[in-house]
Amino acid sequence: MDDIDRLSEPDAQLILRLRAHWLNLMDCAVWGDIKSEKLGAVSKLRKRLLELGERLRSVAADRTWIPKPRERLKNALGSCLNLRETLVLVERAAQELVGGNDLPAFSGELIAFHRLVLTELQAHETAWAAALENINKEALADDRE
Repeated sequence: MDDIDRLSEPDAQLILRLRAHWLNLMDCAVWGDIKSEKLGAVSKLRKRLLELGERLRSVAADRTWIPKPRERLKNALGSCLNLRETLVLVERAAQELVGGNDLPAFSGELIAFHRLVLTELQAHETAWAAALENINKEALADDRE
């Protein structure tokens, strides 16, 4: 495994923590006592949470099958962007919640997930972007020679 392979994989412990928060969010949304005054809002939230899980799985996916390091990094960055966009949709859907015994737990899990994405996953994204920029610079230098 070369440096790009190691670099394009997020930290396994980070993925486990994100997955644990996501599982708790799903548990609260499906089995918990959360309420909305708007008809269909909780169902929409569940759908968005499923999408979030799919995006998280994409971030954690093995990219060694992608032959070019540049494409591996672009795929990793794209997966993170999709995760962030879906997280925004989940947060918008969660704004429709107005009560229920499990709303504080749900909100806490969502905040924890959000913080991990904005801090620890962001650090990986920054490293991937820097590595991609270096690859692009090297390719430009090779083209000029």
